[in-house]
Amino acid sequence: MVGVNAHQVILPGILLSSFLTGVIIFFLKEEKHRLRTWLNLLGAGLKLVLVAALLAGIFQGQHYSLTMDFLPGIPFALGADANSVLFVTLSTVLWFWTTLYAVGYLEDSPHRSRFFGFFSLCVTATTGIALSANLVTFLVFYELLTVSTYPLVVHRGTREAMRGGRMYLAYTLAGGTVLLLAVVWFCHLAGPVGFKERGVIEVLMVSHRGQLQMLFVLFMAGIGVKAAIVPLHGWLPKAMVAPAPVSALLHAVAVVKAGAFGIVRVVYDVYGVENAARLGVLQPLAVAAAVTILYGSTRALFQDELKKRLAFSTVSQVSYIVLGAAIIGPLATLGGLVHLVHQGLMKITLFFGAGNYAETLGVHRVSEMNGVGRRMPLTTAAFSVAALGMIGVPPLAGAITKSYLNQGAAAAGEHWVGLVLTASSLLNAAYFLPILYRAWLLSPPKNWPHPHHFGPWETHWMLLAAPLVTAALVIWAGVFADSSFSPLAWVKLIVAREYGP
Repeated sequence: MVGVNAHQVILPGILLSSFLTGVIIFFLKEEKHRLRTWLNLLGAGLKLVLVAALLAGIFQGQHYSLTMDFLPGIPFALGADANSVLFVTLSTVLWFWTTLYAVGYLEDSPHRSRFFGFFSLCVTATTGIALSANLVTFLVFYELLTVSTYPLVVHRGTREAMRGGRMYLAYTLAGGTVLLLAVVWFCHLAGPVGFKERGVIEVLMVSHRGQLQMLFVLFMAGIGVKAAIVPLHGWLPKAMVAPAPVSALLHAVAVVKAGAFGIVRVVYDVYGVENAARLGVLQPLAVAAAVTILYGSTRALFQDELKKRLAFSTVSQVSYIVLGAAIIGPLATLGGLVHLVHQGLMKITLFFGAGNYAETLGVHRVSEMNGVGRRMPLTTAAFSVAALGMIGVPPLAGAITKSYLNQGAAAAGEHWVGLVLTASSLLNAAYFLPILYRAWLLSPPKNWPHPHHFGPWETHWMLLAAPLVTAALVIWAGVFADSSFSPLAWVKLIVAREYGP
């Protein structure tokens, strides 16, 4: 082990806080529900404490890294740079609230020990992706994420769940194979280099230009599966057969977000955005992102099943991050990177709301949502905040994203991007506003499909607390965007290093 200081136990501690929790839970009997709940919350809470300590140390100027031999000449490396801290903080905060939500959602369900065991391993893989300091380590955790998420997708065990799981596995394993090829090829050219601001390929630009271009295509294809870039997105709507906490995890914390983060890593910390521009690979990536944005929003218009409408919305919204990475300039980079956080907050709130409707009233379709706001006003208020944020209504988080992306596109002379973003906002409004109209303004039915009662609250308190908190964060991230403690403030530090002198 090389270069380990006492404070560096924080990095493995962040991983082990969820990994050990998951391993222990696997061996718990189903009836040990209280112990399982406390273990889940203890692991999630401990991870929050460790990430807070990591943030405090970084603000004090400490450097965190941990390197050990993985294979001869190939190091397994963890580190905490500005990009990784942004993603690991998002994942950790949202995991805590998703854990609380999942405990309430699955209170009377079978196979809870199996579910929460894989749930914890999934988050371990996600935080491992965030803290990876080189491509080999990233690849290891990227594949662990695929393996640990599959059992969550097929958790219900129905024919539809198994079919969705097979499609998920086929897409993600194929993407992982392509990524493996890209990593091996790249390491053959450059060696096992670590992630670095402004990239690591400068010395290869002249002698290996063609190979670097081909490698970029392979990286985008391999990682683009999890990022759900068209036409690699087909698994995502099918995976919506999973329970609502899994859907929230897939869209806001783990799989899709890990794909978007991986693209950011390759563009900024492997290639370097300026090097990638000189290779001519960013314009095709921007076009692919724009196509995905419009395609996902258009498909969402025609989905009556609420979770599928949200799934196609994710296909569209995650590509805002990719688009920001593909446009050269600090403003567009700001918009794309901050959407990594903003989209996570908004989308997890929407899936929490969808889960509440399904679990409390048996409502699964948009056409069944008439008057649901009168029966579940707090859930619907949280859902409405997130939906309006997705549309880009000020002063919510989504408006910040779209403002910076529009400014960045104009500054870069990419005026067509502004048209894409305008069309996307109109489509967002077209598939979200009818939901809000139904929920708040139409009369409720005499009987809900499958109503459940939870005492004085509109639903189980754990199901209610999570979306209220994340909706409040959507408001906070927009209203206080210019404060020194907002996601935007942290992203500005990242961008200053990427484009600074």
